Amino acid sequence: MRILLWHVHGSWTTSFVSGGHDYVIPLLPDRGPDGRGRARTWDWPDTVREVPVEALADEPLDVVVLQRPHEAALLRDWTGLRAGHDVPAVYLEHNAPTGHAVCTAHPVTTDLALTGLPVVHVTHFNAMAWDCGPAPTVVVEHGIPDPGPGWTGEIADLAVVVNEPVRRGRVAGTDLVLDLATELLVSAYGMGTDALGAVAEERGLPGLSRARCHDLDQAELHRRLGRHRAYLHPYRWTSLGLSLLEAMALGMPVLALATTEHHRAVPPGAGVVTNDLDLLRRTAARWLADRGEALERGLAAREHVLSHYGLDRFLADWDQILKEVAL
Repeated sequence: MRILLWHVHGSWTTSFVSGGHDYVIPLLPDRGPDGRGRARTWDWPDTVREVPVEALADEPLDVVVLQRPHEAALLRDWTGLRAGHDVPAVYLEHNAPTGHAVCTAHPVTTDLALTGLPVVHVTHFNAMAWDCGPAPTVVVEHGIPDPGPGWTGEIADLAVVVNEPVRRGRVAGTDLVLDLATELLVSAYGMGTDALGAVAEERGLPGLSRARCHDLDQAELHRRLGRHRAYLHPYRWTSLGLSLLEAMALGMPVLALATTEHHRAVPPGAGVVTNDLDLLRRTAARWLADRGEALERGLAAREHVLSHYGLDRFLADWDQILKEVAL
């Protein structure tokens, strides 16, 4: 199939475009959010083509994967096609509701341009929480390429991966990271983490600084991440972060809050999922002192991710949905 989708979430798209289709990615001159084109920090196959938006109308499309409400209007403006009418379409919902936890109406129930489109959720929690009305819904859980068993645990600290932690604040659990840094060493990865390091330095926190904050491409991130003893996933409210699954696939033991889908992603043997912040702190300190326990938990984490969040299952699930939608 020839599939049109926007480059919105780089890691998710990397998995999606690993399938056996042709993928069309809109391109704007400034490579802004509505036309990023091909990824520059992920390795995508040649079957992914970035197409200038002025040329999209000449592309014969079999199906469109929408990921944001306004993309239906972009589709019509750039191609003259109406999603779900002139071209088959699905709406992929990456996120948990940002309004009321269980009473937020999904855009497919409020936007006429999206009415009738099937919704694909990435977690069972999201499917439960969103009010999608009569729209058909299905869950396709994440699938990730295997980065390989990269854990060595040689650096006795906690690794965190979060983009723009200062701006996102409590949603991303940034305050919890800073709190842990009063007692434990923390290394932060992601866009805007230098600002987090600056805040830590201003507060005089011994465990975190700008020198311990890094913004790396995915390949380098995976090479560096596994050197750290354990992975901390401090998000209070988010969909299931792919960085958590990638850390587990590397063989890292993980600490996470007992919110959204974390309990499903992290079985008891692979780490600790709890809202008891004292337990998180004590467990982190124990792993930093005991590499053997960290190794054991990390092996269980890797085994679970490979069996539950493998790329082959993910692509097979999507192939079935695309086949049904395109009929």
